[in-house]
Amino acid sequence: MRSVEPLLSVRDLSVRFGRGEGTLQALDGVSFDVTQGEMLALVGESGCGKSVAMMAVLGLLPRRGVEVTASRIMLDGIDLRGATRRTLRQVRGGRIGMVFQDPMTSLNPVHRIGDQISETLHVHEGLRGSAVRARVRDLLDLVRIPDAARRIDSYPHELSGGMRQRVMIAMALACRPDLLIADEPTTALDVTVQAQIMELIATLRSDLGMSVILVSHDLGLVAASADRVAVMYAGRIVEQAPVAELFRAPSHGYTAGLLMSLPDGTAAARSRLAEIPGTVPRLSKPLPACAFAPRCRFAEPACTGERPPLLAVGPGHLAACRRVAAVAAALSDHPVVKEWT
Repeated sequence: MRSVEPLLSVRDLSVRFGRGEGTLQALDGVSFDVTQGEMLALVGESGCGKSVAMMAVLGLLPRRGVEVTASRIMLDGIDLRGATRRTLRQVRGGRIGMVFQDPMTSLNPVHRIGDQISETLHVHEGLRGSAVRARVRDLLDLVRIPDAARRIDSYPHELSGGMRQRVMIAMALACRPDLLIADEPTTALDVTVQAQIMELIATLRSDLGMSVILVSHDLGLVAASADRVAVMYAGRIVEQAPVAELFRAPSHGYTAGLLMSLPDGTAAARSRLAEIPGTVPRLSKPLPACAFAPRCRFAEPACTGERPPLLAVGPGHLAACRRVAAVAAALSDHPVVKEWT
């Protein structure tokens, strides 16, 4: 049974890069919760702010030239807003583990993988010598790296992409964190290895009872793995819902566009995929009330007025859209929606 109290609670998170005319509004009032044992997926195209949100929560953004504001960033009673470097070091790797997008650039190429995992155990648990080596070997076994006793002395370039990703997961899990952030954990991996990595994360989540934030642009991956989904566009969360509810009743024009671009398996669909017209807005300029309105097939003049708030449109389902009924009607016969109905 998961706790109803959020493990991580974020409210009104905004991030600005630069100053003056060069300011870029990367995040604009993002709010979300993650409960114990839950997997929340953050979905959206590249540049929408998914990774920036995670970096801001962990305090990994540069302190110079970056403005981070929020009314709340609480991790199990710990206020991470303006937390000291010491507190953040204790949280990162200890309470929160993170798997970064590209393991080849995240792992140090001149250090053995065992030494890199050991560093986390040195810092957070003070392990040394044979004890830390045994623990590292256990972690490599946990993430199903074959012949862990030998691989512990391998360098990153001696491992396949899938094995490097497993090493990153082992490093993130070294101190049994309460929350794992997996930022595009299957990027650049083939389909078979993607399935293995996601199965591994699901198993570890179940066995260890940890929460997971899955950052992804792959709706198929999200549909098969997540409990809840938050859809992001241009630095804002435009829709949140349980995964089945999101696919059964999408309520925002952007979510509808993402679902309509998925292949449905029919002969007609195989000829050409649907696309979302236009381009992502420049975040250096003030955005219209609904940032997606210029690209939205459902937009009406009112969509360029006041910014629509996230409002309840169903049980646990929020959407920042004035055209919920039109979106629902247009997608009622779509194969992806029918599959979930």
